Amino acid sequence: PSPGTLCRTKPTDLVFIIDSSRSVRPHEFEKIKVFVSRVIEALDVGPNATRVGVINYASAVRSELSLQGPQSKAALLQAVRRIQPLSTGTMTGLAIQFAISRAFSATESGRGSTPDFKKVAIVVTDGRPQDGVQDVSARARAAGIEIFAIGVGRVDMGTLRQMASEPLDEHVDYVESYSVIEKLTHKFQEAFCVVSDLCATGDHDCEQVCVSTPGTYRCACRDGFSLNSDGKTCTACSGGLGSALDLVFLIDGSKSVRPENFELVKKFINQIVDSLEVSDKQAQVGLVQYSSSVRQEFPLGQFKSKKDIKAAVKKMSYMEKGTMTGQALKYLVDSSFSVINGARPGVPKVGIVFTDGRSQDYISDAAKKAKDSGFRMFAVGVGNAVEDELREIASEPVAEHYFYTADFRTISKIGKKLQMKICVEEDPCECKSIVKFQTKAEDLINSLQQ
Repeated sequence: PSPGTLCRTKPTDLVFIIDSSRSVRPHEFEKIKVFVSRVIEALDVGPNATRVGVINYASAVRSELSLQGPQSKAALLQAVRRIQPLSTGTMTGLAIQFAISRAFSATESGRGSTPDFKKVAIVVTDGRPQDGVQDVSARARAAGIEIFAIGVGRVDMGTLRQMASEPLDEHVDYVESYSVIEKLTHKFQEAFCVVSDLCATGDHDCEQVCVSTPGTYRCACRDGFSLNSDGKTCTACSGGLGSALDLVFLIDGSKSVRPENFELVKKFINQIVDSLEVSDKQAQVGLVQYSSSVRQEFPLGQFKSKKDIKAAVKKMSYMEKGTMTGQALKYLVDSSFSVINGARPGVPKVGIVFTDGRSQDYISDAAKKAKDSGFRMFAVGVGNAVEDELREIASEPVAEHYFYTADFRTISKIGKKLQMKICVEEDPCECKSIVKFQTKAEDLINSLQQ
């Protein structure tokens, strides 16, 4: 179901404060308008639900859409389409002051001071303000306005933090360019929704099956899996070689990844390792890091337990040079999955390639060879990763094997999806459930024939 149908918004006054200073190119400004429109489309708009206002600013501030204005979705979207950039300086503080004294004021918003209305401002900017934002933002927050700050491109991160409400990690977002700002749409669509069916919104952390109950949920597993003691994740009933798997991670350690993000990548790897059954007979894990060169951190089968693998991942040091993805893929094909390096003949091979940027070398041949060799390749990209490259690396069907997110902090969500996909189907307990089904079907047919 689309977010619109699920979304019952708390009564909210939502004001977008958008920067149209001269550093924002006209086509980029169009992208901001699309983002604003997408968020509006998903809201439950109306005088007693969410009302929307838009403030456009550069050196001056212009109210494009007042909370008092006509609040039908069509009227709002039309008003957004008509907004033109001002193309002068960047007076962000002035715009926030305008929001406090005008947009959210009792006269302008006409709501009076009903305490159960939320007041929310979303500030989108790509620059350094020419005035101060710290004091005025503190005043806005003190007046009960929740501020989300979205920074684009060469924005000054410090100013975003000065503006945003606590907790900062939920209220500050950064995108590399206006072309990817739409990636944030989903976050804001969810942020304004109050929904009773938590499974339907995807707002749960069940690995396989979510069972909804009013206001809460519980997790369950598919046939052939059992729920772990954490009440969220599932383990395949393990047995024999059925769940054997050779899994190699190919991790981008180029300098654009940044140290704090490299730590998030390690967590992402360990999150997936957690979902495996590691042993000689079952899953083996290898790890290769690459930047300008390729370094095998540990080969398949060197570590025999989850604990040892996770410890080795945590110890991995960061290379911090270029991005030679092609060379790394070649290494994966030629070395990582070779018997000398611990790979087991006849066992399914899975490669998970993680990158955050465009490769500096040619990847097509190696990417094709990996797939032709029968390896199941997953591609995970963050930030500036190039989607065409990810698609080229990913196995068929491509949509199920490649993942992209604008922000390193959300890769744990990808980890969850991957855990489910990696699980090897030839699991004996999976077979058991099929056998069970077949015997049931046979019994039925027999009883019909009698």
